[in-house]
Amino acid sequence: MTKLIIQIPCLNEAQTLPDTLAALPRSIPGVDAIEYCVIDDGSDDDTSGVARRWGVHHIVRHRRNRGLAEAFRSGVDKALAEGADIIVNTDADGQYAGEDIATIVAPVLAGEADICVGDRGVASNRHFGPFKRLLQRFGSAVVRKLSGASITDAVSGFRAISREAAQRINITTDFSYTTDMLIQAGRKRLAIVSVPIRTNAATRPSRLFRSIPRFIMQTGVTITRAYTTFNSLRVFVGLGTLLAFIGLLPIGRFLWFAFNGAGDGHIQSLVLGGALLILGALVGTLGILADLIATNRKLLETTLFKMRSLEERLDGNQADKPSEENADSGMSDAA
Repeated sequence: MTKLIIQIPCLNEAQTLPDTLAALPRSIPGVDAIEYCVIDDGSDDDTSGVARRWGVHHIVRHRRNRGLAEAFRSGVDKALAEGADIIVNTDADGQYAGEDIATIVAPVLAGEADICVGDRGVASNRHFGPFKRLLQRFGSAVVRKLSGASITDAVSGFRAISREAAQRINITTDFSYTTDMLIQAGRKRLAIVSVPIRTNAATRPSRLFRSIPRFIMQTGVTITRAYTTFNSLRVFVGLGTLLAFIGLLPIGRFLWFAFNGAGDGHIQSLVLGGALLILGALVGTLGILADLIATNRKLLETTLFKMRSLEERLDGNQADKPSEENADSGMSDAA
């Protein structure tokens, strides 16, 4: 039996949520059960009440607003606990067409992908302005390079995730899960594909960020952090090598003047160069330590994945146990 859970992170979406829920599919070929999960991220309106009245199967409520990344995390944890084989994440504002859920689920359902990202066609999407198109294309190119995955719309929140991929991905950012998730998935050699989807016009300004510069800054920090986590040796050793090379320049300048008998007046170059060489060596050493920490993280994530698998087996055994007891009881009564 294949179960699909569609999760919807929400913040004050009481007005838009009914239309979003109405557009969700009730059946998809190859999927035996479809359930919905609303994550109410500290809303001060009736978002949870609307979800309840619409018969949403699972409602997760945060007492305070924790941000999109934490809401996504909570939804994934709930979906896994409820036995989801595939998890779809969509927005509550109706940006994504509910009919396209079948499209993004298909590659995961067929075993062709661990993660399928809905491509909004940023380059030609009439709902995006010229600057947003340029920004999105540039950001996707950066994530594509850093993750090694062929992603055309890196910040699209419309995506389908297999159960195994959801168990292996550990979101660490507090801002947005989109780029962090893709860089992790790419470095963990998970299969990622993109499929074209349709979009609707925005019904309100984004609540994820207050301004474009703030979005660029926070996304940049998230990308840098995620990449450094999985490529710490390359980042730190590269930075250390750069600092050491820069340090060689003033040292070379000092030696030039020293060979020409004028070294006494350029001792500052020697001091500066020496300091940069030492700094470069320290940064390179930090890279080795960071790489050891990253290796330890991989071991911890492997252990976490095995623990989750073990918990699932134990839960499955406990679920079967009452039925066995009832069967034994019935046999005793019959005797």
